[in-house]
Amino acid sequence: MMNWNSRSLAAIWHPCTQMKGHEEIPLLAIKRGKGAFLYDHQDKAYLDSISSWWTNLFGHANPSINQAITDQLNELEHVMLAGMTHEPAILLSEQLSALTQNNLGHAFYGSDGASAVEIALKMSFHYWRNLGKVKKTQFVCLANSYHGETLGALSVTDIPIFSDTYSELLRSKILAPSPDLRLIQEHQSEEEFTLQTILKLEEILSAQHSTIAALIIEPMVQCATGMAMHSSTYLKSVRGLCDKYQILLIADEIAVGFGRTGTFFASEHADIWPDLMTLSKGLTGGYLPLSVVLSRDKIYQAFYSNQTSHGFLHSHSYTGNPLACRSALATLELFKTLGTLQQNCILARQLRRAFDWAQADSRLEHFRQLGTILAFDVKKDLATPYFSKLFFAKALEKGLLIRPIGNTVYVMPPYILTEKDCLFLGSTVQICLDEILR
Repeated sequence: MMNWNSRSLAAIWHPCTQMKGHEEIPLLAIKRGKGAFLYDHQDKAYLDSISSWWTNLFGHANPSINQAITDQLNELEHVMLAGMTHEPAILLSEQLSALTQNNLGHAFYGSDGASAVEIALKMSFHYWRNLGKVKKTQFVCLANSYHGETLGALSVTDIPIFSDTYSELLRSKILAPSPDLRLIQEHQSEEEFTLQTILKLEEILSAQHSTIAALIIEPMVQCATGMAMHSSTYLKSVRGLCDKYQILLIADEIAVGFGRTGTFFASEHADIWPDLMTLSKGLTGGYLPLSVVLSRDKIYQAFYSNQTSHGFLHSHSYTGNPLACRSALATLELFKTLGTLQQNCILARQLRRAFDWAQADSRLEHFRQLGTILAFDVKKDLATPYFSKLFFAKALEKGLLIRPIGNTVYVMPPYILTEKDCLFLGSTVQICLDEILR
C-alpha cells in the first residue's frame, strides 16, 4: 500500500463511505488491472470476485475492448447527441434492440445506473401525461428494493439508511411485499409463498391502478439488499398484472443484465419483456460510464408530436458518448466470439463446486445461486455489526477483493475466471469465515 499522508487520503471523498472508518482499515491503492486480478503498488494481486461493483465482465485491460476504444479515440472522442448522431450510438442501439427480439426498439442514453432509473421514471410519468391520464403519477417498488441514489431513484428504493436520511427530499412510493425466497415460512412451499406475494401485489394494483404510472423491479435478483432471489413465476405474474391494470413495467437490469443470471437479460427467465428496461454496469464491460433505457414503440410514439412539451425533457452533456458506445459494442462482440452464455454455464458449475462446503456449513443459511451470482448468509446471531468490514479487510490480506452486504457473502465475478481461480475464491472465503467467526 502507498503511504500517503492523511491529508492526501482525504482529498477524495469516497462513495457511500464513512471516511473515518479508513483510520482503521486503510484505503487500498490499485496501480493496474489484468484479467480477473487487480494489483497494488507492491504488485500484490487481488482476485476481483465482485467485478469492481458488478461492472467488469471480461477482465481488466481486455485487449479487444482496449483496441476498440483506442480506434475510436483516434476518430471521434465526443459529440453532442442533440441534433447530431454518430455510428457507434446507432450500431449499439440496433444491437441492443435485436437482443430484445426488437420488443424494445428505442434507446435513450444516460451516464450511469441511477440516471437510467431517473430517465425511466420520468418517461413513465410523462408517457401517461401525454396520453391525458394525468392522475397516473405514482410508482410501485418492492420492499427492500434498491434502484440508485439520485432523488428519483431513492424514491423507489427501500433501504432505511437512505430513506430515513433523505426522506424530506423524496416523493412517496407504494411498497409491495418482497418476493425474496428467504422469507418463506416453515409451513410454506416456494409456490405457496410466491402466490401469496402475487396476490398481495394484485390487491395493491387493483385498488390504486388509476394513479399508478409504473412498477419497477430488479428481475430475479434484488442485488443490493443481499442478493435476494425470487421465482420466475413471480416475474411472469408481474408482467400479467401490469398489463391487466394498465401500468408500465420497468425492469431494472442494471446489475442483472448481460448474462449475470444465466440468460442475457434476467427478464428472459420468465419469457417476458418489460415496457422499459434500464441497463448500465456491464454495458461497457466495466470500462466507461454509460447507461441506456430501452423502450417499447408505444412509449416512443406517445412522445412523437409537433408539441415541444410532448417531447421527452431530459439530457446531459455526454449522452451516448462515442468512446463508451464503442466499448459497449466491443463487449457485445465478445459475447458472440467467446460463446459467453454457454461458457457461463460451465463457470456457474465451477463456482458451485468451489462452494460445496458452504452448503453444509451449520453457521450459514440460504445458500443460493442464479447463473454466476452465488450467495449465502451468515446466521445473524454469529455476524457482528462489523462483520462485513472485517471480512473485507481479512480477504484483502489474502489476495481477494470481496465486499459482503451485511451478513450476506456473495460473489459476482468476471466471466473469465478459471477453475483454479474459482477454487482459490471458494477456499479463501472459507478461511476468512473461519478466522473471523472463531
